[in-house]
Amino acid sequence: MQAFRKSVPAVPLAAGLAPAELAKHVLERIERDNAHARQRKRRFRWRAVSIRLLLLALSAASTIILGLQNLNGWTGVAFALVAVTTVVGALEPFFAWRSLWVLMEEVQFRLYRLRDELSFYIASTPPERIDPHLINEKFEEYQAVWNQVGLRWLEYRRTDAAN
Repeated sequence: MQAFRKSVPAVPLAAGLAPAELAKHVLERIERDNAHARQRKRRFRWRAVSIRLLLLALSAASTIILGLQNLNGWTGVAFALVAVTTVVGALEPFFAWRSLWVLMEEVQFRLYRLRDELSFYIASTPPERIDPHLINEKFEEYQAVWNQVGLRWLEYRRTDAAN
């Protein structure tokens, strides 16, 4: 799970905070991790797109060059490009940047929803009436997001899709 989340010790929520402070604490954690997911998602998306474009360019170049078969030098270059295309094509499934990108999209969706629910609750409830149990439930949902992401990623890496 460390591939997805900054190294944050799994500690319970801060003890002794007033319900409004507790809610703010949970919101800050959600925002921090959402920013982390956003940054990772951008990196994975860029890599996935770059690999796809490189594969397309290499495939197109090798096909064009193979069409010029009367030149032996070009034929050799074309076969080299086909070999490089095969190697580059093997990188994406190995690193699974597209899968990570999509997974970070899901993480962000779930964190945004959790943030919105908690923000609305805080905004619509007087500070003295904020229920700490509800804040703890939202924190448990927050923890469940990362737990599910980690388990899904481990499951994916164990399957043939990652090979």
